[in-house]
Amino acid sequence: MGTAERISRKAIRFANGAVNFCVLIAVLLLLSFGGYALWDYGQVYHAAGAEHYATYKPTNANGDLSFQDLKAVNKDVVSWLTVYGTHIDYPVVQGENNLKYINTDAKGRYSLSGAIFLDTGCSPDFSDFNSIVYGHHMENTVMFGEIGMFSDKGYFDAREYGSLYFDGKEHGLEFFAFVHADAYDESVYRIKISGQAAEQAYLDLLSQIATNIRSEVQVTPDDRIVMLSTCSANSTNGRDILIGKITDTVHDDPFATEKTDNTKATPTIKALPGVLAQIPVTARVIIAGSLSLLILLAIVLTYKSKKRRSRKNGGAPSGGKGDK
Repeated sequence: MGTAERISRKAIRFANGAVNFCVLIAVLLLLSFGGYALWDYGQVYHAAGAEHYATYKPTNANGDLSFQDLKAVNKDVVSWLTVYGTHIDYPVVQGENNLKYINTDAKGRYSLSGAIFLDTGCSPDFSDFNSIVYGHHMENTVMFGEIGMFSDKGYFDAREYGSLYFDGKEHGLEFFAFVHADAYDESVYRIKISGQAAEQAYLDLLSQIATNIRSEVQVTPDDRIVMLSTCSANSTNGRDILIGKITDTVHDDPFATEKTDNTKATPTIKALPGVLAQIPVTARVIIAGSLSLLILLAIVLTYKSKKRRSRKNGGAPSGGKGDK
């Protein structure tokens, strides 16, 4: 074997080793990133759960004092919103602009899930004819993830009421319409509407475009309405809006005896098919890590096996001239 041939074979073995090493690193990086993404996904959804604010709810045993504790943490807290029959049971904040609480939670901390917030142009005491409240559309029944479900008539019909706490008093909410609109539709996304004629025209518009409506609920310009708005899963710029009127009567929650504890909800990723979508995020991270180790072990064993064969064959690859 000539010097040139030996150098050539060494170069090939080195190149093969380098390629294997690069592939290994790439696989490990991809699996590690995937595992971290699943873990981070779970953390985001866990942090968005309503249970993290339950102790501040003004209607609990501590009354208004607990709510004032939350306001002491974040002065932007203005009210508390509850939609019966859903996991929507959150404080509502209002920032100096409508961007602040996109990625800031109700305690004023950075959070990808943000907070449920009142449009910055609306009166914080809900004295305007219409008030718009925004929240992220998230899966797993957190934030405003359930608003889109009101597009189903049966779901809409079964959930008539909610409550809104502000100005030291709990008020009722009576939901009368569900609307699907475009985010840039200024005829829908209007605030500070004033005058009987303009207010009635706005109510007529909502009635015309509503996909679900409770016609027996009488709403007039003398009422105050609240619009709960979130992104729609059905279109890029689509928005789902649940609309209710504020009432002095606070209805009992007919779903109060049902278990709606967010702490028992396991985040799932709907894009994952079948059984995999039911696996808890933590378990997926463990599975991803285990697969990474198995792949690493397989690559190492394969590399060692090739190396032993190479030595046995005098340094030549199996099937090469060194076998002769």
